[in-house]
Amino acid sequence: MTFARLYPLLHRVLKPTFPHCLWSGRADSPAIALTFDDGPHPKYTPQLLDVLDHHKVCATFFWLGACVEAYPDLARQIYQRGHWIGLHSYHHRAFTSLSATDLKTDLAQTRAAIAKTCQINPNTLIDVRPPYGLFTPQTLNHLHHWNYRTVMWSIIPEDWVCPGASIVVQRVVDQVQNGSIIVLHDGDSGGRDVAETVDSLIPRLVQSGYQFSTINQIWLALPHV
Repeated sequence: MTFARLYPLLHRVLKPTFPHCLWSGRADSPAIALTFDDGPHPKYTPQLLDVLDHHKVCATFFWLGACVEAYPDLARQIYQRGHWIGLHSYHHRAFTSLSATDLKTDLAQTRAAIAKTCQINPNTLIDVRPPYGLFTPQTLNHLHHWNYRTVMWSIIPEDWVCPGASIVVQRVVDQVQNGSIIVLHDGDSGGRDVAETVDSLIPRLVQSGYQFSTINQIWLALPHV
């Protein structure tokens, strides 16, 4: 059983309930964001990078610290190509299962792994997407207190169950609108079809008049930032 049809309804409830998360960009702008969770992956991510290069699109990658340390050359390559980097925890453990101390340690470990690998200031790594999309109000308070920005989504086409690239593309096309933040995966779950999906998806979205932005650009364009 899949829940792809329920996610748009869930988004409508959660966005106004938790307004300090980034759920989408400006409704009056055609800027949208492609985001990828669970990488970097040694097989799927290089294929995806080639597609993004071909279409001249900068995306946002939410990384697992363990994968960064396992594939540092690949992580550096992604960063050097101009993509925006966020945190997705170290081992993909749900934030709701961690104490405040363990959560803070997990994020610090992930941030340190990325900063060391990519030779960047760790304080620039401020965007966090909770694994599984799970959080509590207390989780958000902790992230805000620690100077992180919580990034969620507006389109989540359930690519991790591998329904096929054409189905994932159609789910996105059916839901996309100004400011959409699209979640795909380049890790073990969903990564198999990600390059094919993105290669088909980008031209269709461009033809519809959308422009691609990184998550940082989406944040900066919001009136309250």
